[in-house]
Amino acid sequence: MRGSTLFLLLILIGAAVAVSIWRGWLPVADRWNPWAPLNVQDEPNLITPFKLWRLQEDPALCEAALHTSTLRYTHQADSAADAKCPLTNTLRIQGGDVALSSSFLSSCRLAVAYALFDIHQLQPAAQAVFGQKVARVDHLGSFACRNIYNRSEGRLSQHATANALDIAGFRLADGRRISVLKDWKDDGDEGRFLRLVRDGACQQFNTVLSPDYNAAHRNHFHLDMGRWRVCR
Repeated sequence: MRGSTLFLLLILIGAAVAVSIWRGWLPVADRWNPWAPLNVQDEPNLITPFKLWRLQEDPALCEAALHTSTLRYTHQADSAADAKCPLTNTLRIQGGDVALSSSFLSSCRLAVAYALFDIHQLQPAAQAVFGQKVARVDHLGSFACRNIYNRSEGRLSQHATANALDIAGFRLADGRRISVLKDWKDDGDEGRFLRLVRDGACQQFNTVLSPDYNAAHRNHFHLDMGRWRVCR
C-alpha cells in the first residue's frame, strides 16, 4: 500500500512539474523543455525522443527543427490521395555539411533524426576512430512503394512513406571508403567504426537494422522512424 501511494505521489508531482513548464511558471532551458522546439545542435537527452515524436503531426514544428540543421532540402508536392503510396509533407534532402551520394526523399521527422545522427553520432565516431570527419554518406535510397522485403502481400515498408533510409557506406575526408558490405566483419578500425555508427544510430532512429539482423541487410544499415523500436 505504501509503495502504491508513493508511486501515485510521484505521478502527481511529475504532472505538476510538466504543467508548470508548459504554462511557463517554471523556467527551464529549452533543451530540457518538452514543449520547446527541437534544436538539433543541442546534445540529445531524455527529452529528445519525445520532441522527435511530437514532430510527426506538426509540420511547422518539424520545419523549425530542420532550420537548426545544416541540411539543404526542398519541399515536394503531395501526391494524389488515392495513390498506392501517398506522400505528404515530404522533403528532398540534398545534403549539408556532409555530402550525399545522391539526394533522397524523406519524411520531415526522418530528416531531423538524420541531422541529429550526423552531428551527435556519425561525426564523433569518425573522429574517435580515424581522427577525421565523414565527408560523404553513400546510400541505397529511401522511398520505394513496396511491401516489406518486396513481398507480394503483407504490410507496406517504411520506405513506402519515405520514412526510411538505407545507408551503404561512408567516405572519409581523406577519401577512404568504408563499406557496410565489405567492412562489417573487419576486426580493425573499419569494423569498429561501423559498429559505433550502428549503435549510435539506435539513439535517434526507432528502427536500426544491420548485417547482424539478417542477410537482407548484409550491405546496408536500414534506418527508419516507424512505430517499432528495434536495434540489431
